[in-house]
Amino acid sequence: MSGVRVLVGTRKGAFILESDGKRKNWTVNGPHFAGWELYHLKGSPADPNRIYASQSSGWFGQMVQRSSDGGKTWETVGNKFVYEGVTGTHEWYDGTPHPWEFKRVWHLEPSLTDPDTVYAGVEDAAFFHTTDAGQTWRELPGLRNHGTGSKWMPGAGGLGLHTILLDPTNPKRIYIAISAAGAFRTDDGGATWKAINQGLRSQYIPDPTAEIGHCVHHMALHGSRPNTLFMQKHWDIMRTDNAGDLWTEVSGNLPTDFGFCIDVHAHEPETIYVVPIKSDSEHFPIGGKLRVWRSRTGGNEWEELSKGLPPDNCYVDVLRDAMAVDSLDSCGIYFGTTGGQVFVSPDSGDTWTSIVEHLPAVLSVEVQTLK
Repeated sequence: MSGVRVLVGTRKGAFILESDGKRKNWTVNGPHFAGWELYHLKGSPADPNRIYASQSSGWFGQMVQRSSDGGKTWETVGNKFVYEGVTGTHEWYDGTPHPWEFKRVWHLEPSLTDPDTVYAGVEDAAFFHTTDAGQTWRELPGLRNHGTGSKWMPGAGGLGLHTILLDPTNPKRIYIAISAAGAFRTDDGGATWKAINQGLRSQYIPDPTAEIGHCVHHMALHGSRPNTLFMQKHWDIMRTDNAGDLWTEVSGNLPTDFGFCIDVHAHEPETIYVVPIKSDSEHFPIGGKLRVWRSRTGGNEWEELSKGLPPDNCYVDVLRDAMAVDSLDSCGIYFGTTGGQVFVSPDSGDTWTSIVEHLPAVLSVEVQTLK
């Protein structure tokens, strides 16, 4: 029987949760790298045994870990990330210049076809890749050579390149998002980039329709329709059907359109999920009621999903990389919270159960579907 492996990154280590296709009984393995921040773990679509992990510490800096046996054992691989693009500066909120520096890897995105090739989004925002399973990392400098870097401002969590989406129909097309710069697309494998923020509106920047400066929290796409993307912005749920050339708002009847995560059903490209948070100053569910909202129409029309979720007194957050889906026949939806809970819905959101509780604050959740 097929099964799933859930990769959970937390403030104090990594955890691996496994179950069969019923997704009722779970084993919990961890913590791996106890006491370290694990910003992101991601498995290779080309090799179910290959996993990469972004490990960081204020004392020891950034490391990348690699497992070739499904997380049973790990080895430290190359941790040298050297900026090769423009040296320049970017701006802090007050407009003063700040030099580029390397702080951490926010997101790891393995190639869809080669387990040794991985893309990395880092802080300060830059785009790297490895072709030797993590031993060496080279910046693809076209992004920072875009020329708008001086206008990239850090979001509340830093100037992070946090989202990387690979087009399964076109290996040279990649989408990325930066907080707080916006979304970008390359159609030539990273040599050149186009800002894709037309249609976004952000009232907190001097020009609310500016090409650069929008705080994008996360983006998602379905592999069968790679020109259609969904976005959770600082405020607003957005959609594009032309690869980012123009966005439209699809927040519809949501109780609030602020949040961090967004994802797409594995088999239904018009079914999307978000977790609304009260506001940008109050990062918790409205009224303390943790809810997932689902749209089966690609936005605008939303339904509240609550069966099995905490009914009250729940004041947690769900961060941008803390939601994922599996690809089993009955698509499973997963998310983790800053309160250390990881939830699963084996029926596309209709009902929810807690896999594990009382972990450190969850930073990321990713899923490998095992055959």
